[in-house]
Amino acid sequence: MSSRDVVLARVRRALADVPRAEGPDGPPVARDYHRVHGSRTAAQDVDLLAENLADYRALVHRSTAEELPSLIRRLLAERGARTVLVPPGLDASWTAGAGVTLVEDRASSTPRELDAVDSVLTGCAVAIAETGTLVLDGGPDQGRRRITLVPDHHLCVVRVPDQVVGSVPEALPRLAPERPLTWISGPSATSDIELDRVEGVHGPRTLEVILLAPPGTAG
Repeated sequence: MSSRDVVLARVRRALADVPRAEGPDGPPVARDYHRVHGSRTAAQDVDLLAENLADYRALVHRSTAEELPSLIRRLLAERGARTVLVPPGLDASWTAGAGVTLVEDRASSTPRELDAVDSVLTGCAVAIAETGTLVLDGGPDQGRRRITLVPDHHLCVVRVPDQVVGSVPEALPRLAPERPLTWISGPSATSDIELDRVEGVHGPRTLEVILLAPPGTAG
């Protein structure tokens, strides 16, 4: 038998118990798995997200809307950042008084130019508490995928609790599959065969996440 025959035979065996009427035009496959796991409150989902982000070695901060510009200014200053790449739809007040040079998200930017940027500041589409994952979909406050993959420092703002969900099944309906989705679980890292961890190989070496509370929320 050829390799093709072997693969097709395995597929047939795996589908042996599927009703013959089921197919593209037949009854849909039941998808009755659990979407919500447990009975956490929205606040508990936010706490779980913060815990899992920190477990992945992301740096987590909490802020109110009033405190956000000064927090961003302080975090950039602590890194010594002089240039910050910002998407076109980012709230301009976030970088007010930051004392840095803002770099536009341009299609013409080369990898070398992006690598020369000190930091990138974005929002996000959704954050998943159970996996400590941030999902970016190329929205106006997130920009092109590459701007969060090349610079060494990514500062991401998550609006809580609105942008936080408990599980991956809860996140999927919020996302459009045709958009350029980037799933981020902590800073870029990989390990070799001896389990030596190396960070910054295929993305930012440092990920900082600001959990932004709604306007008027007490600090």
